[in-house]
Amino acid sequence: MRVVVGVSGGIAAYKACSLVRRFTEGGHDVTVVPTAAALRFVGAPTWAALSGKPVSTEVWTDVHEVPHVRIGQSADLVVVAPATADIMAKAAAGIADDLLTNTLLTARCPVVFAPAMHTEMWEHPATQANVETLRRRGAHVIEPAEGRLTGADSGKGRFPEPEEVYAAALATVAAPAAEAAGSRDGSAQSADEPGPVQAGAGSAADSAAYERMGLRGRTVVVSAGGTREPLDPVRFLGNRSSGKQGLAIAEDAARRGARVVLVAANVDLPTPPGVTVVPVETTLELKDAVEAAAREADAVVMAAAPADFRPASVSESKIKKGSDPDAALRLELVENPDIVRGLVASRDGSRRPVIVSFAAETGDESGTVMDHARVKFAKKGSDLQVVNEVGRGLAFGRDDNTVHLLRRDTAEVVTVGPAGKDVVAAAVLDVIEELLG
Repeated sequence: MRVVVGVSGGIAAYKACSLVRRFTEGGHDVTVVPTAAALRFVGAPTWAALSGKPVSTEVWTDVHEVPHVRIGQSADLVVVAPATADIMAKAAAGIADDLLTNTLLTARCPVVFAPAMHTEMWEHPATQANVETLRRRGAHVIEPAEGRLTGADSGKGRFPEPEEVYAAALATVAAPAAEAAGSRDGSAQSADEPGPVQAGAGSAADSAAYERMGLRGRTVVVSAGGTREPLDPVRFLGNRSSGKQGLAIAEDAARRGARVVLVAANVDLPTPPGVTVVPVETTLELKDAVEAAAREADAVVMAAAPADFRPASVSESKIKKGSDPDAALRLELVENPDIVRGLVASRDGSRRPVIVSFAAETGDESGTVMDHARVKFAKKGSDLQVVNEVGRGLAFGRDDNTVHLLRRDTAEVVTVGPAGKDVVAAAVLDVIEELLG
């Protein structure tokens, strides 16, 4: 696949080096087109070394080859990373004053913008209008991440991680390729049905990315993170769930072509590209958000860790220490509703949506982790249960763990791991695809 990586003048230009390397290692033919401002952050020799091609910002270089037209016309994908407010404004207005903006005007392939700028610039009405214009014309503008920006600032506008931009770019190419494949084979397949995808030139991993679109046209709801039950304005009852596993599932589901709604409970991680986020705090808020999203869902994955109990009452002011150091603070707790059981009950005999529950368990004197997990699985009635063994140094916050998959339609237990969150996510989504048929 012929990929053009446009680099505009922002500090995040250095991160685009990793993106270029991912494309070249994937076997793609990469041409880097930086702006003059981008070369003040990363020099032309670096881009030339990473891409294996000479680099220019001017339309006058090798003018006999008409680069300002040829590069865009011959590209299969254009990715602008980072995309500053300036370059998106020029693209929206059709300005062509350097090689990159000329390339954007002549490209007839998928175009992806990965914005990076300060929060105020991203939120400015002019920038938002330009983003809307680009999207309306068919360009794919990835939502920027939230986090540390240049200097001491934090907020929305951070450049997404290179692997996220890479995955989003491949998914952008895969979707029209899948539709074209369906047209060529003369089938009566609808646009909402998954089908074969013809992969372009590239690595075997990229071919798998093109072909794995088995959730195209589906809606998948994923919950992630840990809920917080307030005690007073400054304190809460919570747990150690990081949300990493839920985000990995959401990201892979989006890569497979699904429309993904992520209900995130206190998750402080970058949002995967192409995912709609609904932030919540408490278990009751999580319940309401998941139930609302589940009405239109084909699958619901309850990877969040909701609190089983919440305080019966919440103090309107900070709870103070008493004068007696030996006095105990007594809390009355009430049980939270079981979200999974409620989702199962609402199906009224239907097998849709497919429901996936998670069981974070510890063994004790009354039984093993799997003993407790099987009891929970029977009570919840979900179609698939993902069993995590948790405890000190296990599961919560780690980048790898071992899970056991229990299915309603078979007695077989599938163990996955030790493995990364992405491998676990793939195993869960493979089962969902099977259950959806």
